Amino acid sequence: MNGVNGRLPRLLEWLSESAPDVACLQEIKTGDATFPAAAIERAGYGAIWHGQRSHHGVAILARGAKPVELRRGLPGDEADREARYLEGEVNGLTIASVYLPNGNPQPGPRFDYKLAWFERLIAHGERLLRARRPTILAGDFNVVPTDRDIYNAWLWREDAVMQPETREAYGRLLAQGWIDAARHLHPEEKIYTFWVNARAFARNAGFRMDFLLVSPDLGPGLRIAEVDFEHRGREKPSDHAPVWIELASGPAVERYPSRRSGGIPMDDQGKVTRRGFLRGTATLAGAAAVGAIPIRVAHAQQKASQAAMKYQSTPKNGQECDQCMHFQPPAACAVVDGKISPKGWCLAYVKKQ
Repeated sequence: MNGVNGRLPRLLEWLSESAPDVACLQEIKTGDATFPAAAIERAGYGAIWHGQRSHHGVAILARGAKPVELRRGLPGDEADREARYLEGEVNGLTIASVYLPNGNPQPGPRFDYKLAWFERLIAHGERLLRARRPTILAGDFNVVPTDRDIYNAWLWREDAVMQPETREAYGRLLAQGWIDAARHLHPEEKIYTFWVNARAFARNAGFRMDFLLVSPDLGPGLRIAEVDFEHRGREKPSDHAPVWIELASGPAVERYPSRRSGGIPMDDQGKVTRRGFLRGTATLAGAAAVGAIPIRVAHAQQKASQAAMKYQSTPKNGQECDQCMHFQPPAACAVVDGKISPKGWCLAYVKKQ
């Protein structure tokens, strides 16, 4: 969400248009007392939330009902006060809203905390599977599983979401039996779930690091996994787009038929258009679990080898880098050949003409 109160109009708009049965929110950035429960209730949703003023925070919404809270906070560290995990039950389905730490800068204390939190999630994930109840982990996992899941792995190779330790931990979580819904249904597609800013979205320079992981018993009923990417292009959006799945016991019905045949709609210059896709009227029986995060975005990435790049002028103070689009270079920022500009901004570079 990147702030549920500041982006409440976008949330209510999405709930009205999409009508998910369950929605999981991350990074709500508000305390428990200031969570907009009344506005969400007027939209037809009951909610539970685990808030923290100005930072983190997670919530679970259910259409026409209030989720039953099962757990607030991830077990394994009583001293951890960051609001990153909330577990509830909706109609017999266990659902967790997960906001894994980003971990930057790395190496450092925040990266150590990220890895320790991941270990706790892996341990709890195993307990959830042993309970043999249908379960979904929905959220921002702050990991890019493979180089296929990012527009340019080289530029972001120093970021915490790209580190081998982070990827290995995610792999061990999946090895327990959790099913990554997007990859299960779209094993070869380019899928992005996050764009750092509007410019990145316009050129589809994205990441996949937000997932809906379902327990093995839900796998046979997994029918659709998509991303409502067009919401990323609206006014004052989150930097993530809503991700959703549909579970069904009957035959699959294509709810968004156009999304199977294309990807992000592009104009003649290769820029993302804002027209989006029209929704069909078909529905599926069963529950839909939706994370306020991103899934199916496929688009032919423009590729340019590093050999075809050349340095341009150094961005001025406050100007974005042409490629990585950071406003500041923490450890996550792309440093071209180890060079940093005098002002501390990345060196910009463009394709040779």
